[in-house]
Amino acid sequence: MAKADLSVIIVNWKVKDLLKKCLDSILAYQKNYQLEIFIVDNHSQDGSVEMIKKDYPMVSLIALEKNIGFGAANNLAIKKATADYIFLLNPDTELTADFFDQAFSYMQNNPAVGILGPKIINSDGSQQASIRNLPNLLSQSLTLFKLQNILGSDKPLEPYINKSLIAPVSKIRKLFSASKALTHYLAEDFDYSREQSVEQIMGAAMFIRRSVLDKIGVFDTKFFVWFEEVDLCQRAKKAGLEIKYFPQAVIIHHGGQSFSQSQTLKKQKLFNKSLWYYFFKHKPFIQTLIIFLLIPINIGLTLIYVTFFKNKGK
Repeated sequence: MAKADLSVIIVNWKVKDLLKKCLDSILAYQKNYQLEIFIVDNHSQDGSVEMIKKDYPMVSLIALEKNIGFGAANNLAIKKATADYIFLLNPDTELTADFFDQAFSYMQNNPAVGILGPKIINSDGSQQASIRNLPNLLSQSLTLFKLQNILGSDKPLEPYINKSLIAPVSKIRKLFSASKALTHYLAEDFDYSREQSVEQIMGAAMFIRRSVLDKIGVFDTKFFVWFEEVDLCQRAKKAGLEIKYFPQAVIIHHGGQSFSQSQTLKKQKLFNKSLWYYFFKHKPFIQTLIIFLLIPINIGLTLIYVTFFKNKGK
């Protein structure tokens, strides 16, 4: 049997119907490329495993008895992968017709590029923000002051808070939205129509040379979810490897459907743990300590958001 051109790795959690669409798009647009497809199911218990066994016998399935996290699950398949290129893909995505041609052609013609990030569009065809710059203390401190949910929200304040607080909170919103640190971190001025070097790409779709993972290692399993792809990109940049955004390769991302099923407070705690560990791993001690001290404040703000904003906004 010929060696695979590409190892496609999908970590699935409770999105059976979207996973089916994802697999159908891969097989429909496979063309003449030899693919090996791995699905690691993080104990979905939604019929995903049974569906794969029945409808997709060509897929290599790793069915886990518990959810071990995004990075650890990817690592299991990466160790089994044999191709020179590895494509890490979310189950809530669909490929477009020319994706494989565009991605392969680009990587073959640009041997200095280690990691490729495609253009990612929403279900309605609009641009999805998929590029960010690497985190720093100021951007993440502002993020911990509630992830744009309260201060950066576009929701009217009147139904949620006392009228006497509307004016000061509105002023804080303006300052928050105008923050250059956040604008830079979120790459809000990024030109998604142009190929360019970037600091980090969204983990929903990462086209990677196997040689990159051989050089810098696989995902750090201490990240259960969030920041594992940021850490990977950070290590690639430190190793002098190039990360490129390439808009001619396009995928559709239906947008965080797996993890959106988790509760807000639980998600926030997991985010905070990963953020702290990222700073512990890559930043000076004093910055790590500041993040640690800000986390309890963030949890309090999360409770306020859940109580007064999210629930009342339904």
